[in-house]
Amino acid sequence: MDIVLEIFDDYALDAVWAKLVPASAFAPAASALHKAAMNATSHITIPPPSALSSTWSQLVSYLPHPPLPDETFLEPALSTISSTSAWPRDYIVRQAISLSAITLVGIHILYFSMAYFSYKFIFNHEMMKHPRFLKNQIRLEIKSSLNSFPGMLLLTLPWFVAEVRGYSKMYDNVADYGWGYLIFSIALYLVFTDFGIYWIHRLEHHPSVYKWVHKPHHKWIVPTPFASHAFHPLDGYLQSLPYHIFIHVFPLHKKLYLALFTFVNFWTIFIHDSDMITGHPLESIINGPAHHTLHHLYFTVNYGQYFTFADRTYNSYRQPAKELDPLLEVYAAEAAKKEKLGKQE
Repeated sequence: MDIVLEIFDDYALDAVWAKLVPASAFAPAASALHKAAMNATSHITIPPPSALSSTWSQLVSYLPHPPLPDETFLEPALSTISSTSAWPRDYIVRQAISLSAITLVGIHILYFSMAYFSYKFIFNHEMMKHPRFLKNQIRLEIKSSLNSFPGMLLLTLPWFVAEVRGYSKMYDNVADYGWGYLIFSIALYLVFTDFGIYWIHRLEHHPSVYKWVHKPHHKWIVPTPFASHAFHPLDGYLQSLPYHIFIHVFPLHKKLYLALFTFVNFWTIFIHDSDMITGHPLESIINGPAHHTLHHLYFTVNYGQYFTFADRTYNSYRQPAKELDPLLEVYAAEAAKKEKLGKQE
């Protein structure tokens, strides 16, 4: 996340924070700048701090801020006052607020773009005729997701802040660990997080916590891609924990982490398209849409995220098969409906 935050700081947030919490709002800083400017350029008329203040500056002057270094005020120009924020990039309050804004905007863009793409081009719309497909389900899935995003963000924010403040084991240079480890870390990341999610997901199905945490997600018996993030906030957070724990235990390249983070969200959407395509070569290894469709239909099978290994090892695996395809129920319901209409005629 520090790469993302740095990009946003460079292109937008430095200017935004300079407007929201300007250095000129704080009397000692403004006075220091005014004095330095007057000593350096007596021929330039620079107004005193009081003249630089606005109603907004007066309001924000009550906000906490870290000590501002004298270096901030070396340039004796009025523009320095208006282009500098009292909250530097490494100020934890600024980081937390910036990360919250970036994450909220980003997850909305990611969710709507990827879910819509999957819904438009992959999801079989005949599934919406399934007897267990809810009335207005897509709207309800979207509403549930949007309601969950803020709560999931608040729970996840401490991990993001810890990452940008250097407490994780993420690294910048491939040479630090080599290309061999970089490639190996992809497999390690997927295996570690899959195993962690398996147990978190399975424990969430325990009767003592199921109805409080995980049941809202199983409201969607026949899910669409828009159900991918329709969790209880605590549920979504708990299933994200292995991703955050990984980078505090194992080194991972920062850019690779961003790529894997995007992939994780795509995969989460992809496995919620209610697809039951079976018979592909990796079916017994990869936990794909067909496996997760069976999880939503039968509840206590196929808890894994990417692989079938944990489900096979701990006896919760169910093999996808054509006869389990929920589309068969759609066709049966359609046939019964036609038969009933035929009898009425």
